[in-house]
Amino acid sequence: MNTSVMPIAKSVIQPRPSDNGNRILGGEILGKLPRAELDLLRPRLEFAPLRMHQILHEAGDKIRFVYFVESGLISVVNILPDGKSVEVALVGRGGFTGLPVVDGFGTSPNRFIIQAEGTADRIEASVLRELLPHCPHLNLELHRYGQRLTMQAMQIAACNGLHEVEERLARWLLMSHELLGSNELPLTQDLLGQMLGTRRSSVSLAAGTLHKAGIITYRRGRVTVLDKVKLQHASCECYQLIKQHLASWAAEIQQI
Repeated sequence: MNTSVMPIAKSVIQPRPSDNGNRILGGEILGKLPRAELDLLRPRLEFAPLRMHQILHEAGDKIRFVYFVESGLISVVNILPDGKSVEVALVGRGGFTGLPVVDGFGTSPNRFIIQAEGTADRIEASVLRELLPHCPHLNLELHRYGQRLTMQAMQIAACNGLHEVEERLARWLLMSHELLGSNELPLTQDLLGQMLGTRRSSVSLAAGTLHKAGIITYRRGRVTVLDKVKLQHASCECYQLIKQHLASWAAEIQQI
């Protein structure tokens, strides 16, 4: 298992260059809130840069802060007793980490590790628990996000058990591409092998196949998506199923 990760985030806070009382808060969830709830949250939120390989939450540890993600890419990783790991979900722009806090739990069941640098607004877990009874819209948005993340995790679990490495790699690249909003993904084969729960050699063969097909390039720890349409054809159906579920739920919310 790769141990070259940064420790759990403790004090990585710095102000935005134009930080003031009226600054625009990052993250899709915060952007949906009414002004009254934002006014309650704003004084307690801190701007947090997300640094490559930094651990936001460790499996089994107390959740000190929760994060409203503005940009970047975070892997939700299940850690087994023997140290092996596999990715069970991805969090990107518009996402949130620390969902157990919303339902009164204090510890994280998974490791949340940053795969691509970005930014977030964070708040102490204890403060969020105090404010949630006064923020019904935030409470609803967080529970809806929890359902979306759970659906994604269940589909990925099926994907990891039923599909070939090349299909899973293509699915992972598509999801990361969409959540990060970039064609370039900073990633090593060792780390990707851990995320997919397979050997490095298997990832190398799968990446080589996609490279020869003109779908991606890979060099110096960076994957570049060259042809998203071909990547979709190389992927299993899981990527499209996740998108279809999300679109269906979004349509249902519009009708409420």
